[in-house]
Amino acid sequence: MKEQNSIPASKVARSAKFVGTGFKIGGNYIKHYSKKLFNPELSKDELNEDNAADIYSSLSELKGSALKVAQMLSMDKNILPKAYVDKFSLSQYSAPPLSGPLIMQTFKKHLGKTPDKIFDKFDLKSTNAASIGQVHKAELNGEKLAVKIQYPGVGNSISSDLKLIKPFAFRLLGMSEKELDIYMKEVEERLVEETDYELEVENSLKISKACANLPNIVFPKYYKELSGPRIITMSWVEGLHLKEFLKTDPSQQLRDKIGQALWDFYNFQQHELRAVHADPHPGNFMITPDGKLGVIDFGCIKELPDDFYYPFFSTTSTDLLDNKGETIKAFKALEMILPKDNPAQVEFYYQNYKEMIALFAQPYIKGEFDFSQTEFFDSLYGFGEKIAKMPEFKQARGVKHFIYVNRTNFGLYNILHELGAKVKTDTYKPHIKLAF
Repeated sequence: MKEQNSIPASKVARSAKFVGTGFKIGGNYIKHYSKKLFNPELSKDELNEDNAADIYSSLSELKGSALKVAQMLSMDKNILPKAYVDKFSLSQYSAPPLSGPLIMQTFKKHLGKTPDKIFDKFDLKSTNAASIGQVHKAELNGEKLAVKIQYPGVGNSISSDLKLIKPFAFRLLGMSEKELDIYMKEVEERLVEETDYELEVENSLKISKACANLPNIVFPKYYKELSGPRIITMSWVEGLHLKEFLKTDPSQQLRDKIGQALWDFYNFQQHELRAVHADPHPGNFMITPDGKLGVIDFGCIKELPDDFYYPFFSTTSTDLLDNKGETIKAFKALEMILPKDNPAQVEFYYQNYKEMIALFAQPYIKGEFDFSQTEFFDSLYGFGEKIAKMPEFKQARGVKHFIYVNRTNFGLYNILHELGAKVKTDTYKPHIKLAF
């Protein structure tokens, strides 16, 4: 893949990139409707592919929060056309890497020396380039290391980038303006944390220590003295990313083992730590040669406050969902039902949210769950598509914590589905209250 020698860093340069992309998309629409004059049956597939390619091309050059939003959208498979999901998912693994001079510049700025003066060996060619940074192999005192370098300007351009991407997101997501503002504000808060590499090292040390006793999970060792605000140095974890792992045709037993490790990792954090690794895309995990799950990125951590945790996870208990009055109280606490709703609206939202949570909660209820079954995912995404078309869901509903908690759990479900894993789901259960 061609290296990138510079990143548009100023607001003007980044804004110009978005404007240019807007013109390209306008041209794609003109081309589409010109063809449609001669072929009225023409679908939007080619238009979606052209638009997705142009948007991804721009975002991958800009890097940072703009590309991160594309990565997040690629995980929400039921809200975007397939062409966008396929193209945007590339940001999980393979954005264009930075050139050598930019890497040297970053090291000198943040650690005071070029990498050749710090490490015994340092590979200038990155092994992995994603939305916020890229990873390089290095060696020091005979130990293999992974060095993550953040792209220049990423941390300083979050707020302005999100304003620039808002019109694209508005068109793609079909949200109301108020809902989109809540979405973007929560995304901005997490991205500010995610670009703070010193905070990431602290989170990594804290969560890997708390999860140290979970079976079949490995974490890298972190080197604070070789890390800084835009650089993280950790031990190298050997292994394959999910797509590569699945190409080796692993046994069902191994798929289940990895799936169980992943389930336990997420649910231990959610229910025991009340803070969760909220970026469950496959690029953040490795499957090691001895069949364990390597967790290699802790950039995005979402804390779950009690006033969200209890009403949300208690509804995953069938006992609570069977009690209509208490379920409505929980939905009100989560702002899924609002004070201004009339009795007919309360009933409408109660019925629809109950159906949605009953679907989401299936893995929790059964004690063991086979994530390879397509019917469950068809029902889940079918329901998502159904409510996306309902005018009643155009207004903002639900507290802001849903954005990352939904992303976390649906991301987890999707990875388990790709693995085709069957897991025991009663290892770390939600703590519940049956009255609100």
